[in-house]
Amino acid sequence: MPPPGPRLPPLLLLLLLTADCSSGLAGAGEGGSCEFSVERGGELYSFALAAPTPAHRHGVLSEDGFYKVAVNDSILWFQLCDEMLFNFDPPMCLNCEDCGGPSRCGTQCSALVSNYIRGYDVCTTIGSLSKSHISLVDESNPQKGIIVKMFSSKCSISVSVLCESTAAQVPDKFVISGLCDYATTLKHPSGCARSVSASGSGWGWLSTSFMTILCLLGGYIFIGAVYRYYFLGIHSVEAIPNLEFWIGLPQRVKTIFVPATRSHN
Repeated sequence: MPPPGPRLPPLLLLLLLTADCSSGLAGAGEGGSCEFSVERGGELYSFALAAPTPAHRHGVLSEDGFYKVAVNDSILWFQLCDEMLFNFDPPMCLNCEDCGGPSRCGTQCSALVSNYIRGYDVCTTIGSLSKSHISLVDESNPQKGIIVKMFSSKCSISVSVLCESTAAQVPDKFVISGLCDYATTLKHPSGCARSVSASGSGWGWLSTSFMTILCLLGGYIFIGAVYRYYFLGIHSVEAIPNLEFWIGLPQRVKTIFVPATRSHN
């Protein structure tokens, strides 16, 4: 049997597990590229465009891998919260080097437009996931939806995601302002905000705190048991750290609350 490899000290393992747990909680809350929160009138309005809804398991993301809008001789492709993916009907146009190249055109950006110029379809990258900004459609009414604006080196695209709680309506047109700034509108349940009290007593704050405590406690027990099992050679239930404390915990809680209950009788 080969000798066991080097093991990390238990304290370092616990710190790593805590950091991983904290990052997971952060990812589940605010801070993603398609997550947005704003406070208005004592309420905290939150949007999570990539979160699943009852009818859309990928949230606002197109399950085809892209949205496509054609107006006259121009075609606009875009995807929200991710880069585009083409399993069928890929763009066939020139100048696609900064968005996947000729063989994979459209797969390395989030928005692309094709214009018919002098007998050729010429592509222009107009948006990237790494260069995006989210704002409210109406600053005074967060329930109307949000605007996702993505940029490229010279162009941009603004996608208004309007709140539509019943069904999604894909865009069927776009407009151009300036030389290369595009805008279109999408109606979707993901454009509807979730609101909670901004006082800090909402379930979001409570659930995050509860999950953090559970994660730290679980990490402590797990790392302690691993350490005692492998380093101290304890191969029974005694490997659980502070076993006597956990066994006696229900009785300790009972002795605290029972006298208090009797004093009120």
